[in-house]
Amino acid sequence: MEFTTILLIAIALAVDAFAVALAAGVNLCQVNLRQTLRLALHFGLFQGGMNIIGWASGLTVRSLIESVDHWIAFGLLAVVGVRMIIEALKEEREEAEGIDPTRGRMLVFLSVATSIDALAVGLSFAVLKISVWLPALIIALVAAILTAVGLRLGCLLGAASRLGPRTEIGGGLVLLAIGLKILAEHGVF
Repeated sequence: MEFTTILLIAIALAVDAFAVALAAGVNLCQVNLRQTLRLALHFGLFQGGMNIIGWASGLTVRSLIESVDHWIAFGLLAVVGVRMIIEALKEEREEAEGIDPTRGRMLVFLSVATSIDALAVGLSFAVLKISVWLPALIIALVAAILTAVGLRLGCLLGAASRLGPRTEIGGGLVLLAIGLKILAEHGVF
């Protein structure tokens, strides 16, 4: 497989990670280097890792994953998105900025949700008898870079807007929109 093709696949897979990172940056308002590295490394590792897992699974589980991958991704994104919206709508908000999507269960949910498509791509690599190692590395690096850029850009947009809870609601809606887009791409609507 040509490098250009692998790079285009990596960018396409990283678009969801970029959008989620953008929403997370808006939600956090201030992002430090630790948060950026944590989110970028997790998204990158999950993208590359899921690609390898999909490849290793090969044809044996392809039919099972293809039929539900979009629902899994939608469910994870919906849970996180709705949680962000609920936190923003609470009348008595804590002084803290709310949920930090670069920590804990939310980080794992987002990492899995943004990398489900990479699992399917890995499966297709197995079907096409393509070695997964170089593509997985490129996919991981592109996802990590676009995640870091998205998080920083979202932080800038959130700080500039100073809309508080409205930006959290917007971030939650973005996650729900990504989930709905995934369902639409799989012909659910």
